[in-house]
Amino acid sequence: MEYTYNIIDSNAASKLQLQLYMEEYEDLICTGVATSAAQGLDTILKHTPDLVLINLSEEGMDYFQMVTELNQYMQTLPVLIAYSTSKKYAYNAIKSGFFDYWILPLNEFDIRKTVLRLRKRHPKQDLPSTICLKSYNDYRYLDTKNILYLKSDNNTTDFFMKDGTVISAFKTLKSFEDTLPRGFIRIHQSYILNSRYVSRINYGKSICTLNHGSEEDLPFSKTYKDKIDALKEMLSKTAVKASN
Repeated sequence: MEYTYNIIDSNAASKLQLQLYMEEYEDLICTGVATSAAQGLDTILKHTPDLVLINLSEEGMDYFQMVTELNQYMQTLPVLIAYSTSKKYAYNAIKSGFFDYWILPLNEFDIRKTVLRLRKRHPKQDLPSTICLKSYNDYRYLDTKNILYLKSDNNTTDFFMKDGTVISAFKTLKSFEDTLPRGFIRIHQSYILNSRYVSRINYGKSICTLNHGSEEDLPFSKTYKDKIDALKEMLSKTAVKASN
């Protein structure tokens, strides 16, 4: 399973170096970058990452105040890792519950040890690959890998499958949103898609194209644009970039 992370760093050089080191780990996905405590707070609340990496070298105390504010809005805080040019804020970091503290310049070995400890202490639980649809005494089991997308119609949700079949469940789309595996993304009031089949994101037309032998366009709305941005970031991590 994957871990998502945000970086908060006003120094372009250290931020770039950290991003390059983090790209080595396929199970770590960057979902947000910020350059200040205020921007960082907004980014964390928006993306709710598993991990947050913070450069404390400038105005470090602002970030400890940010952590205090996070406690007001989040049930569970992300794992916090600090880095700085000195040990000046190490005591405050310990008191604030930070997971680790690195000294700049960043060291690849230190990062590797932290990532290994993170995986050991905070293992990600695999979500089930099968979803059960229950209707009275009828139980139907769907392999989530074969689900293209879900579409809601009032209190009914239709599952559109890879083989062309459509299966209806008498539940709202919201009831499935939190139980499906991570790769399923809510893009519209009426749609959740399986990201493994996304072949195109068109911001101009506000559509996502799914490719499963034939192509199908699903609309996305401005309300879920942050989800689309995160989807784009996730897909870009594994794509070879070529632009005109």
